[in-house]
Amino acid sequence: MSAGTPGAADIVYETDAPVLYEVRSGVAWVTMSRERYNNAQNSQMTYALDDAFRRAVDDPEVKAIVLAGAGKHFSAGHDIGTPGRDLARSFPRAHLLPDHVGRPGAELLYTREQEVYLGMCRRWRDIPKPTIAMVHGACIAGGLMLAWVCDLIIASDDAFFQDPVSRMMGIPGVEYFAHGFELPPRVAKEFLLLGERMPAERAYGFGMVNKVVSRAELAEATAEIAAKLAAQASLGMWLTKQAIHQVEELRGKRSAMDAVFHMHHFAHAQNDLTTGNALGGVTGKSAAADNKQAEG
Repeated sequence: MSAGTPGAADIVYETDAPVLYEVRSGVAWVTMSRERYNNAQNSQMTYALDDAFRRAVDDPEVKAIVLAGAGKHFSAGHDIGTPGRDLARSFPRAHLLPDHVGRPGAELLYTREQEVYLGMCRRWRDIPKPTIAMVHGACIAGGLMLAWVCDLIIASDDAFFQDPVSRMMGIPGVEYFAHGFELPPRVAKEFLLLGERMPAERAYGFGMVNKVVSRAELAEATAEIAAKLAAQASLGMWLTKQAIHQVEELRGKRSAMDAVFHMHHFAHAQNDLTTGNALGGVTGKSAAADNKQAEG
């Protein structure tokens, strides 16, 4: 366990329901609900998301899925500093991987992030039903991963996208490394190297976002698109998703992610060796302060 990481006894969850689930007119609405921490993703939330997506997949009445965030922001990213940061807690795992808890050195994060970050995101990308990310406010780092696994992204005009981990931690982007597929190469480099916010309108120009509307119109616009999907035949939509995913795989998406995942963990290990902390000493508070200063 890295220096400064709390033990299992120190974990305090602010809610027993970090994800809300509702079905309306054939659409499952999956809502992240850690408003106090801007929907920062701990394992409690990640496994609750997996349960919600499984529930939607298993329900024959559900034809489409919307992923949303309660409160001011879609997601501030991975939980790196709330009382509910549960790095030291075991969960029933979704993949055939060993428990990360108690693993020595770099093996702990490498094992955990294969499960909850890279593995979960790939699992959700392959959901056989169409998925829509309804993004407002901040969509930062780990939040990007949640939006990027969805088939469509509808954003409010006050939404922004950001991956500042290279600038702050010396780590080449988040674990589900889709940057080079979501953005043109030079734009992806700018996005990572500078770590600055990308407004929704600019993201729309690169095709990363399907539609930008006002915050007041966001829920209605998303519901309209979800309703169109819910009216279609499920098998045809699943096959269409698979067809586009196949094109991405032929372009090397999976192998590229595997390669960058190992670079990501080399950077974690380097941070641990040089600073005694896998995140290079970055905390939730210091990250927020860094972002505020960088944005002027």
